[in-house]
Amino acid sequence: MSLSRLSPKQTGVEPDIADGGVATVRLQGSGVELTADVRGPEDGPPVLLLHGGGQTRHAWSNTATELANEGWRAVALDLRGHGDSDWPENGDYDPEHFAADLQAVAGQMGEPPAVVGASLGGMMTLASMRIAGKQLYSEVVLVDIAPRMEPDGVERIIKFMLGYPDGFATLTDAADAIAAYRPNKPRPSDLNGLKRTLRRTSDGRWHWRWDVRFLTSKFQSDGNGIERLGASRQAMEESLLAGARRIEVPTLLVRGEESDVVSREGADALLDAVPHAQCIDIGDAGHMVSGDQNDAFTTAVVEFLARSFQQRMKR
Repeated sequence: MSLSRLSPKQTGVEPDIADGGVATVRLQGSGVELTADVRGPEDGPPVLLLHGGGQTRHAWSNTATELANEGWRAVALDLRGHGDSDWPENGDYDPEHFAADLQAVAGQMGEPPAVVGASLGGMMTLASMRIAGKQLYSEVVLVDIAPRMEPDGVERIIKFMLGYPDGFATLTDAADAIAAYRPNKPRPSDLNGLKRTLRRTSDGRWHWRWDVRFLTSKFQSDGNGIERLGASRQAMEESLLAGARRIEVPTLLVRGEESDVVSREGADALLDAVPHAQCIDIGDAGHMVSGDQNDAFTTAVVEFLARSFQQRMKR
């Protein structure tokens, strides 16, 4: 695979992004341009890394570096409305728009990439398979996501994401909010690292680096609970299940053993839909598997992709 024909251009990101063998490029999505960090040898097999809702491509820094060290061409993408990718003026955040972006990006890689999708990234991986007329990916890794999700866990995430409409006065306040959301995990120690997931507005306050319309177009909160607007949860699950049933390539579900989003029953339902898939649980990890136990997570992904790639090369 070669992304060399895609010239890096100014994206408004911090200048230190390009250090350490990382190239920041712009890729064409469906009516939007998307920002990605690329690591690894130009001729390495491609792997596309898709973050969760409210995150950015920087969530993959450690995993992408390890994949690059193992010879993969790791492309960590900011999804539309997130990070430094375009935020569509008309607020197009339906799954079909994300899915069309992924089809466009996969088509620019020279060969079908492996894909590692966490949470929202995994959902949109399934959405892209539902609308695709072919196998878009060489391997699929779903990170704590499945068509059947636990409503309480999903609501907890959405309440947190919508819980700070006025942003934060300081990075310390943002770190406190994250620590309260994840009480059993270490508090963020590197406040400077939060600058990659937050942006400072003209009033001096810090806001998440994603478009709030991504959620407000689908959900509203009354302070006590979350109400879904438009499509029902059942319709969403059926749509994701249809995408899962189209997957014919090697597939791995990496589930956080303590996840409140994907239960054991939810994982089993995915395995029924994709009989050739494998599932592993990562201990002492919740929904944010790669953030909770990055070393164990990365090892599992690298080993799975290496095994599958070796089998492909033998055919």
